[in-house]
Amino acid sequence: MTVTRPAISGWLLLFRLYAGAFWLVHGIPKFLNPSMFMPPNGYMGQMIARATQTSTGFYHDFLLHTVTPNIGLFAELVRLGEVLTGISLLLGFLTPLGGLAGCFLALNYLAAAGEFHWSGIGTINGVAFALSFFCMVLPAGRFAGIDSLLVRRPNTRAVQAEFVDEPIAAPRAPRD
Repeated sequence: MTVTRPAISGWLLLFRLYAGAFWLVHGIPKFLNPSMFMPPNGYMGQMIARATQTSTGFYHDFLLHTVTPNIGLFAELVRLGEVLTGISLLLGFLTPLGGLAGCFLALNYLAAAGEFHWSGIGTINGVAFALSFFCMVLPAGRFAGIDSLLVRRPNTRAVQAEFVDEPIAAPRAPRD
């Protein structure tokens, strides 16, 4: 069984659209109903409070000393990051960068939930990381995406050899 290039491109398109929709489905409600997400009473505050209790090491210190005092800023960055990642992947615009942002967000969610072990792969955060990672490393934006307009196409003109009638002089050794 042979897989053709259009078939692969079609699967990459579906994969990219699903990943973009995934991030938008999680990001848009945070803008539509900010009181449910934004601090002090929203989910972001609860999530950070729980994560500071369950995380250890560097990430615990980061949450406690950097995120907690600036929780409003980080809440804005989270919801903006999710929506921009979703838009990037849906449009196929700067797809590797959108995939990188999705990986970054998903890794932070995994760390905050204490899921940095094999069982974390099957969680929603693990799936979000995998979706984003594949969009980052595969040319997912080059089919039916804006990235296809931004990528230079290789020069496909045929190269013709020219033959010169003049003999080429042999190289000479330098004189002392």
